Amino acid sequence: MSKNGKNTAGILAGLLAGAAAGVILGMLYAPEEGKETRKKIKNKANDLKDQAKDKYGEVSEKVKDQYGNISSTFKETASNVAHTMKDGYDKYKDQIVSKTADVVKDVEAELNDLKK
Repeated sequence: MSKNGKNTAGILAGLLAGAAAGVILGMLYAPEEGKETRKKIKNKANDLKDQAKDKYGEVSEKVKDQYGNISSTFKETASNVAHTMKDGYDKYKDQIVSKTADVVKDVEAELNDLKK
């Protein structure tokens, strides 16, 4: 995950934790019966859990999309590099074969001259 994604996840976690703590403290200090307060805390905790699941789903989808994009870009780049390398290899291989043939001809000519 990118640094920006880590920061976003950290901020999101901090906001959810702060919201939960604020709701719980507010309910604990509210002048209501204990049973009613616990019921409200439970309901609010369930709401926050659902919100966290939704946010997790959103972040998860974004990460999957970014991974797909990065993976696709990497594969395309790797393919381009491989093609470039192969083209360069083929080009220089042909040049080397040609130069080697020229050198062999020159050496044969020199040997023939020496034999005479």
